[in-house]
Amino acid sequence: MEEIFLETIGEHQRIIHKISRMYRNSREDQQDLFQEIVYQLWRAFPAFRHEAKVTTWIYRIALNTAMASYRKRQPAIALTEHPPDLPDAETPVTDREEWLFRALRTLSESERALVSLYLEDYSYTEIASITGISENYVGVKLHRIKEKLKTLTTKIL
Repeated sequence: MEEIFLETIGEHQRIIHKISRMYRNSREDQQDLFQEIVYQLWRAFPAFRHEAKVTTWIYRIALNTAMASYRKRQPAIALTEHPPDLPDAETPVTDREEWLFRALRTLSESERALVSLYLEDYSYTEIASITGISENYVGVKLHRIKEKLKTLTTKIL
């Protein structure tokens, strides 16, 4: 099971890195969130039934973890189970990408979740399934987010 988990995460760790960068400002916080997401995926992996695409499952857990009460740091406790170590394979970031992530971090957590899924070319139906909102509301929210980002871009430029 550990080998399959590592292979799955290795193939899709770009998703986890992207979510971590969208939801946390500092590199240290991004790494902490990455580790927390991997831990939550590790815990949920035995129950994954492959009824949804693996990327949908990863996004659902990653977004829920990112939006959870992460800011309240708990004292470290010894865990009886832990995910296997993953290699650090984050891809380099360009200045333009970093600017995009800074702009996206100005959005609310739920808005960031929608944008993240939209940028991955998920359909409105798939986004609605992952986020739990209606397909129609996905379209409305994405339109509003685009307008918000256009306004932000004109202020900065």
